[in-house]
Amino acid sequence: MTTGALGAAGPAAPAGAQGTGPVGVALIGAGVISTQYLKAMSSFPDLKVLAVADLDVERARAQAELYGVPHAGDVASVLAIPEVEIVVNLTIPAAHAEVASAALRAGKHVYGEKPLALAPSDGAKILAEAQERGLRVGSAPDTFLGAGLQSAARALAAGLIGEPVSATAVTQGPGPESWHPSPEFLFQYGAGPLFDIGPYYLTALVSLFGPVSYVSATARQARAARVIGSGPKAGTQFAVEVPTHVHALLDFAAGPSASATFSFDSSVPRRLIEITGTEGTLSLPDPNTFDGPLRIQAFGEDDWRELPVTGTTAGRGIGVLDMARAIRSGTPHRASGELAQHVLELMSTVTDAADRHGVLGLDSSAPKVPVLPEGWDPAAATLV
Repeated sequence: MTTGALGAAGPAAPAGAQGTGPVGVALIGAGVISTQYLKAMSSFPDLKVLAVADLDVERARAQAELYGVPHAGDVASVLAIPEVEIVVNLTIPAAHAEVASAALRAGKHVYGEKPLALAPSDGAKILAEAQERGLRVGSAPDTFLGAGLQSAARALAAGLIGEPVSATAVTQGPGPESWHPSPEFLFQYGAGPLFDIGPYYLTALVSLFGPVSYVSATARQARAARVIGSGPKAGTQFAVEVPTHVHALLDFAAGPSASATFSFDSSVPRRLIEITGTEGTLSLPDPNTFDGPLRIQAFGEDDWRELPVTGTTAGRGIGVLDMARAIRSGTPHRASGELAQHVLELMSTVTDAADRHGVLGLDSSAPKVPVLPEGWDPAAATLV
């Protein structure tokens, strides 16, 4: 979905805080990622998926029919549905802020794909508007709520590697143009490896260590143009607008430091987060997934050994579910707008630090993210 006229659904009373029963949800944006959300959320008894919207109404109708969603149409018609309490914003990054604001004006809570917005100033406006209207903001990624990273959080809390000292995070590969049928937006402002893949790694680290205080960085662009490798536009060349290799050094307020690499320029795929502590090292699963493996190697041990992984692997949308249950109970949700805003500011500051060749501080903080109970079950009907 692209930016455009959103229509006016008119103001509505803040939704959800006083409600009961399953929470009504609508999706805006019926692109590739919507399939993962619809597949998962349609299986959660505590959510009721009511509508799908897109500027391409036929695409919205196709997705709605595939997953048994009762309504499909344009954005204005979906925002006007009274039973919709949460809008899941799956538009392209350039449209995130505009669609989020429209949903808030319509009295809906909003949960968006990452990043929260293109710029921290836009993210701050979204949060301020939500607070003014008594509404909630949530944001992907919610992979940190999956079994793998939640088990890692429990391992750290149990002191299995002692006091965390440092982390190494790497995501590298040849870039999504080889498989994505319309990859151009992934190489535009608001995307690239830092803004597209970086949120998974940075959100995982911030959820474990807390906010980042200072960063330094370097950035490069390997090629000014790339070629689409699959789908109806295969062979089409498009311009690259952002750095495609970013390396950052992060200092966390709580003490640990991290080295992080985000690259679309490598022929060798790598996905890792390793956390070194005073008693050993923890190897985390790919933070763009919900499962393990989770491994540990203590000082004095020659080999890695696997740790048990417990929790949900239900997929994209568990952050929406946690938010829906939190709305009903009046408690904080975990994949929060404040967490996403800090990660957005972190990515923006990394970009600025690379441009300035300096060390820069961050203004925002991030809330402490409580670990999910081990028995937290998306398939349970808890809202009656």
